[in-house]
Amino acid sequence: MQVDNIIILGVNHKTAPVAIREQLAFSGDSALPFSELMALEGCTECCILSTCNRVEIIVVSRDPDKTSQQLRPFLFGKSAVSLQDTEKYSYLYRGEEAITHLFRVGASLDSMIVGEPQILGQLKQAYKASSENNCTGAILNRFLHKSFSVAKRVRTETNIGGSAVSISYAAVELAKKIFGDLQGKTVMLVGAGEMAELAAEHLITQGISQVVVVNRTFENAVKLAQRFNGKAAGLDDLIPQLEHVDILISSTGATDLVLKKDDVKPVMNQRMNRPLFLIDIAVPRDLDEKLNKLDNVYLYDIDDLTHVVDINKAERDKEAGRGERIVIEETMKFLQWLQGMEVTPTIVELRKKADAICRAEIDRTLCNIKDLSPKAQKSIEKMAGAIANKMLHDPISYMKSDHPGDRGEKLAFIRQLFALDNDDKS
Repeated sequence: MQVDNIIILGVNHKTAPVAIREQLAFSGDSALPFSELMALEGCTECCILSTCNRVEIIVVSRDPDKTSQQLRPFLFGKSAVSLQDTEKYSYLYRGEEAITHLFRVGASLDSMIVGEPQILGQLKQAYKASSENNCTGAILNRFLHKSFSVAKRVRTETNIGGSAVSISYAAVELAKKIFGDLQGKTVMLVGAGEMAELAAEHLITQGISQVVVVNRTFENAVKLAQRFNGKAAGLDDLIPQLEHVDILISSTGATDLVLKKDDVKPVMNQRMNRPLFLIDIAVPRDLDEKLNKLDNVYLYDIDDLTHVVDINKAERDKEAGRGERIVIEETMKFLQWLQGMEVTPTIVELRKKADAICRAEIDRTLCNIKDLSPKAQKSIEKMAGAIANKMLHDPISYMKSDHPGDRGEKLAFIRQLFALDNDDKS
């Protein structure tokens, strides 16, 4: 197995805009063109990873030069991208570069948001589809499983996924700092902004028990409330509902303040000063900045959340550096395994030839020795095997200890030296 036989061709959010990526995306396992890919000259194993941010083809080939030439026409064949632009929008890695790349992808070091967890699940799903279509073998099985374990190691040994790097998730992290446990809390959405919805989704995963949606248009409030199995209310009910709410997320398109300090002050008395967490994601702002002067009221606006995100991104970048070092280490380990795969057939043939010679000479010798006990025969056989093993030790060590770039020449030398490719005429 030559290291360069592993090939990855792909496009991602760094190399191609969404208008290009969407032309190449494969929707669903049934649409994955495994048979066409396996029909490419030299291709022996393959896997296809298709997400909103990347499309990658992972291939093992017995003729990597020919297969590499066919991969771009295969990937871009049904798109409107011109032949000369296919190289501009894509990347092609072979051997060690391909191994490092996939390990980085699985560990989310190559993601738009470094540390996001979704890519590993998507990679596992891609492997499952490929395996079910009988497109993986010894190399890809080991390679992809190794990418999963590398991703796990990066997450275990670094804090790459531990800091919020989206506005919506930062809001949730701040809520947890204020309340600790979010189990049983109630959240109110004012307006129907996308970031407010995302924050609500994150909050629900943390155990929020109730979602109340308030909107100027009651029908829109009902639709959104149904999505979260919550209840809807009109804008006029905003202040009365505050008595029962723990977290409020506002993202309306209003030009004036939706909630003022004087509106909330009497409600806090009714709440017995229970903490109230307010998140203002609207621009212009929905919530009166003076609300922060009330006891047990915690108001954060979009700038506060952005500041949290920026700090956390810097923290993730630092952790990503530790992740990169893990990827380099694991790449070296996988290369060693591949090199062993390359050497194994020659070692097997060498031992087989030595065993055959030993067997022939033992049989010839025993024919000429009369009245030899079974124990003595066994001793002769053991001695012959020990001599063969000691003779083979140095050439086998010589093959295993070589650098990958020279391995092909050294293997060819050993095969020629021991006549492994010649017909056995003895």
